[in-house]
Amino acid sequence: MRSKLRFFPAAWVFLAVFVVSARADNFAARYQAVVETKGTATEAARLHELFKVDWAYTIDVAPEFATYLGVPGYDRKWTDLSPAAIAERRALTGRPLQVLASIDRSQLPPLDQINFDLFKRQAEEALEGVRFPTEYYQLTQLNGIQQDAAQLFSMMPSQTAAQLENHLARLEALPVVVDQVIALLQEGLKRGVTPPQITLRDVAQQVRNQIPEDAFKSPLLQGFNDLPATVAGEPSTQLRAAAAKVYTATVRPAFQRLEQFLTTQYLPGARRPIAATALPDGAAFYAWRIKTQTSTDLTARQIHEIGLAEVKRIRAEMEMIKAKTGFKGPLPEFFTYLQTDPKFFFTDKEDLMRAYRDIAKRADPQLMKLFKTLPRTPYGVIPVPAYAEKSQTTAYYNPGAADTGRPGYFYANTYALETRPKWEMQPLTLHEAVPGHHLQISLAQELGDLPDFRRYGGYTAFVEGWGLYAESLGEEMGFYTDPYDKFGQLTYEMWRAVRLVVDTGMHALGWSRAQAIEYFKANSSKPEHDIVVEIDRYIVWPGQALAYKLGELKIKELRAYATQELGKKFDVRLFHDEVLKNGAVPLSVLESQIKAWVAAQKKG
Repeated sequence: MRSKLRFFPAAWVFLAVFVVSARADNFAARYQAVVETKGTATEAARLHELFKVDWAYTIDVAPEFATYLGVPGYDRKWTDLSPAAIAERRALTGRPLQVLASIDRSQLPPLDQINFDLFKRQAEEALEGVRFPTEYYQLTQLNGIQQDAAQLFSMMPSQTAAQLENHLARLEALPVVVDQVIALLQEGLKRGVTPPQITLRDVAQQVRNQIPEDAFKSPLLQGFNDLPATVAGEPSTQLRAAAAKVYTATVRPAFQRLEQFLTTQYLPGARRPIAATALPDGAAFYAWRIKTQTSTDLTARQIHEIGLAEVKRIRAEMEMIKAKTGFKGPLPEFFTYLQTDPKFFFTDKEDLMRAYRDIAKRADPQLMKLFKTLPRTPYGVIPVPAYAEKSQTTAYYNPGAADTGRPGYFYANTYALETRPKWEMQPLTLHEAVPGHHLQISLAQELGDLPDFRRYGGYTAFVEGWGLYAESLGEEMGFYTDPYDKFGQLTYEMWRAVRLVVDTGMHALGWSRAQAIEYFKANSSKPEHDIVVEIDRYIVWPGQALAYKLGELKIKELRAYATQELGKKFDVRLFHDEVLKNGAVPLSVLESQIKAWVAAQKKG
């Protein structure tokens, strides 16, 4: 469960190189131009010009991200994954810091000093990450061209002939990207930089799911089905014929090459050890991942101990809720009961989706009790696409894009209904939709006075910490009145506490995959299928899952502080607005922000 910036290619953030193209020269010159305005423009103006140049560069090298945000003009392009383009991005990674060094922070107004600090932090972390060869990690069971391409096409507007021509142009360019991916995967094999073999078991099938013989049954061509009246007649016929021709002649063969390579070379040759520390420079890589994902300086061992303490606390609460249900057996037997009794499961996918939508509708009007400021962007609740559902997690959220008329979407997994218990649905909806990811991310996108890197960027510990905190607001919103639903909320909180233990265990403390699965099973009522999918997720995304619990703990700590300090003057709606008003920030910045707000409230 996470908000998925799925089309912001993980590789480009850390990459770049030695041959500098005309495009790289252009951006290098634009960065230098900001330096040369020293003494002729205010420091605030120079800072914001740097933000504009850097954001333009971000969009230019990651056109999928532009589509994701609804920025026009990029819907025909893909990120260039050639060695030369990767080299260029590496070469320019440190340039923003050079520009920033020319700006006098003391001459900036208070808000821009925060912007300066956050930009500097992100740029420093990106530069630190250049040492790690992440470009070779092009696909996992959770992301990669075999999933992301189809989902990118699903986000593209398709209401006019011109928009469908963008689909066609991007489809025509796709085989080049597939071949670039294959080349990077081949090099990763040589260098020992691959996901663990065990996690890749379904990836070849994911590729096959993209390329049925019938072009219009492929997820890659979904934009050419059910065309609107605005593209009727001859234009419709021509566009569909052109798309089918491209698919058959070049796209399907490219994915067949990828599937063949994965089956015959990549999977057999992928590394066996699961730990990030087994990668080249792996210990430093995992430490960097912890730092960037949690926005803290905690060590793996410290996080592991926090996790053990949280597991113990939540388990005690589970025992109390179990007693309320009248169940007489020990907790492991209660877990089995929750996982197997038919009354806890739907037998029809549509019934499951209707139930999710009902929860979302019940949550919407309750938001007024807890928030003064609500987002304008609407959201929907839809199933995880069939081509990805087997290896995807229980749910995720994709933000909307107001400029292109795309709402946010909460994706719920309907695969294997016997693994989707009813008691998990309330906390899941509150996390992914409202008051969780949709509310927080949409508000951030609607903050027009913040630079784009803050409106559309994020700190995982804040974003996912807020999502987990949102689950805990259920009781205040009238949810969790049934003890089984409350146990579901505790199960989800336990899930995030277990992550602290198993992620650090596998990547830093020598745990095996089987050991992590067994620890998860012993402390959670989640079905085994979900547990295995989750453990494999932590393996291929080291450190990411640590952010949830650490972020939630900090937000709860700050709410308790504000409540105690303000007493009767404490207003939870104002507190929540204060937490969210600056978008996602590092946890240390959030703490400073809330403490300053509390001090101001006391004076007021």
